[in-house]
Amino acid sequence: MRRPRAPSPVPLADLIGGLMDPILRRKAGMTSGLVTAWSEIAGPRLQDMTRPEKLVWPARRPDADAFEPATLVVACEAAAALRLQHQTSELIARVNAFFGFAAVERIKIVQKAVRQARPNRRPKLRELGPGDYSRIDDMVARIEDPKLRDALRAFAETTIRRNDG
Repeated sequence: MRRPRAPSPVPLADLIGGLMDPILRRKAGMTSGLVTAWSEIAGPRLQDMTRPEKLVWPARRPDADAFEPATLVVACEAAAALRLQHQTSELIARVNAFFGFAAVERIKIVQKAVRQARPNRRPKLRELGPGDYSRIDDMVARIEDPKLRDALRAFAETTIRRNDG
């Protein structure tokens, strides 16, 4: 008799994509795939300064039988707007290659802040007292090489400043 197999692990990105795709499709008319692949689509010069906002599909007209491509709304930092404007045809080609068909016909540029402020993650350093300096001098007193001694002294000062003791 065979044991039942345990389910194989699923990458978290696949799970989140499955959850987010219906929301993005409803709210922005696109999938999470475009958002996650944006850095590759936009390229190194635009990836940090632009972000796809939504796909605006034209309203279906009863007399039109043909498919009409969408307009991709791209949020862009003011500093990169001119560059994005010059590269729109290339960007449209890359987005269409990503989708596998001519899904986008135009790009609408919306200037807004794209970069998020990064939090300051540097540890707070405390001031060293006279007892700390004498403790550090005792630690490095037997080191003969002056460059090594100075480097170890600086390392010890920083370590003690980061830690509370």
